[in-house]
Amino acid sequence: MEKLLITGGTPLKGEVFINGAKNAAVAILPAALLMDGICTINNLPNVSDVKQFCDILELLGVKITWNNEHEIVLDTRNIIRTSELDITTKFRASYYLLGALLGRCGKAQVGLPGGCKLGARPIDLHIKGFEALGAEVEIAQGNITASAKELVGTSIYLDFASVGATINIMLAATLAKGTTIIDNAAKEPHIVDVANFLNTLGADIRGAGTDVIKINGVESLNHTGTYSIVPDQIEAGTFMLAAVASKGDLIIKNCITKHLESVIAKIIEVGGQVDSNGDKLRVWCDKRPSKANIKTLPYPGFPTDLQAQMGVILALANGTSIINESIFESRFQYTEELNKMGAKITSQGKSAVFEGVERLFGSRVYASDLRAGAALILAGIVAEGTTEVFNLEYIDRGYENIEEKFRSVGAKIERISF
Repeated sequence: MEKLLITGGTPLKGEVFINGAKNAAVAILPAALLMDGICTINNLPNVSDVKQFCDILELLGVKITWNNEHEIVLDTRNIIRTSELDITTKFRASYYLLGALLGRCGKAQVGLPGGCKLGARPIDLHIKGFEALGAEVEIAQGNITASAKELVGTSIYLDFASVGATINIMLAATLAKGTTIIDNAAKEPHIVDVANFLNTLGADIRGAGTDVIKINGVESLNHTGTYSIVPDQIEAGTFMLAAVASKGDLIIKNCITKHLESVIAKIIEVGGQVDSNGDKLRVWCDKRPSKANIKTLPYPGFPTDLQAQMGVILALANGTSIINESIFESRFQYTEELNKMGAKITSQGKSAVFEGVERLFGSRVYASDLRAGAALILAGIVAEGTTEVFNLEYIDRGYENIEEKFRSVGAKIERISF
């Protein structure tokens, strides 16, 4: 068992280097299964979700060589099985194995995906897409099985812009016969990254990043390739918001400003300042933040994965703010923990009202999911006194060496085993 011990009250100052995107990595790793060959992936975040996915790939027969902690070589020439149920149930992104293995092997079976408990996260659009391509899908005894003699391209309309369904259908359609068109596709940067990765290997995917993606099926992918994962917009946004919450001054290195426009707009609205210079952002704030209203939306709107971190700023803002969560119905569990620290937040359903207070106070708090855990770290950094953050397994799913990064910019934070 581990916890983070944080002594608050220090403004963050310095430089932070952003790692590769976790959400891209956990889709690109299974996408490599579509290739019968060897590929190298670099700028890979060294987080627990990535490590678990590598364990699954090895059980599937993939030979993995780590060149260093951020670069991996995958040899996918000898796939030996199509599932490892007890592992795939542990995290959400395991469902990408369905699209990849269905495309590569014509059959896939995985356990129903787990991950952070953010409310209902159905995979009906994934199933709709697979069936439209010609697969038969069955859910029984906690497992999902998809099989097809042949996948054939078609037009698929998504009832809502689901990131997971967009990627999974794209994976399944890459080696399908003919052309697949995904209408009302999600536009998130990691969808573009998966498409770029596959195109590097010889796929023919067009329109990723727009609401219409066209996949011209190819017979096979190249037998070799090298790809670098896009920087993590959520890690970058977390440190940007930490600079504002702590009244600090941070330079965020290795980020893509375009991916962070909605976050920058809200930082400026609450009184922070942002200066961009190529792949660097400087974010600083020297006063109490102003109130603001937030509504999470699919990209390019404000990300649901930064909602909790923004909530820490609004908990301290001058005035009353409202967050409307349009993606997940159980994303306000962190507000109970902030209230332990002196916040005044009332949440109901998909909305929360933040009556700003002048200061937070240290407490024992428990992460309920990955991004809630990041928010509690921010709260501990700005609070008076000492904060203990528990359930670090959630945080480690998506942030690499998070306490070391915060410590490097002045936070008084340490990881303790107990």
